[in-house]
Amino acid sequence: MDLTNELKIAKKAAVEAGHAIMEVYNNASDMEITYKDGDMPLTAADKASNKIIVDALKKEFPNYSVLSEEEKDDKSRLGNDYCFVVDPLDGTKEFIKRNGQFTVNIALAYKHKSVMGVIYVPVTDELYYAAEGTGAFLTNGSENGEPKSIHVSDCTDLSKVRLVMSSSHGCEQMDRIIEKYGFKDFVKMGSSLKGCVVAKGEAELYYRFNPTMEWDTAAMQCIAEEAGAIFMQTDDTPMLYNRENSLNDKGFYIINNKANKLSY
Repeated sequence: MDLTNELKIAKKAAVEAGHAIMEVYNNASDMEITYKDGDMPLTAADKASNKIIVDALKKEFPNYSVLSEEEKDDKSRLGNDYCFVVDPLDGTKEFIKRNGQFTVNIALAYKHKSVMGVIYVPVTDELYYAAEGTGAFLTNGSENGEPKSIHVSDCTDLSKVRLVMSSSHGCEQMDRIIEKYGFKDFVKMGSSLKGCVVAKGEAELYYRFNPTMEWDTAAMQCIAEEAGAIFMQTDDTPMLYNRENSLNDKGFYIINNKANKLSY
């Protein structure tokens, strides 16, 4: 499957959206926060990013469906083999905290599998991307950036592995795992950055037991898998996309090697 054009458009849209996010981020007066679904924050940055991405994808690929966190869900997508899965601002809570740990996520699902992923980190200008069968890469947001191939680490010594975990969504299962295995080297961070850190070999394990949504994981999954990682739901079944119910209610894990799979 040749996804060259899809990747090109998604990368461009992600970077443009990231620039729009930074305009809000750098101007505190624009930090108007509303809430949806109870306690989920929504900012002007989410809205601006969503418009840039969705407009670009629909213009270039009118026959593909789009599932975005900030769009009304059009269930006709369920009959389409191709569906973009978008989180215009992953880590809104981190954005509000102003810690820089937020991303723009764009993925393409084909027949329920994530086959392309783009993650842009606006604050650091890092652009991660992958397409099925072509490997995973890291570059910057400028068009002349030199892509660097990324790959998971080869560490299989559980006494030396590095763990990444959510900074905003702690849970008892994660606390028990840390205690059980005596992990000392773990870092808390926000958004899909955690999957990127495993993909580029700077950590070996990322376990997530709390629910997430399709748009939180789709881009990260393709990038991690193309970098050599194993990505599964916590019951060891594959994570699929463009589903009727977009809630990832089973949790998931990303590990660099099957030798590092934990029991819980």
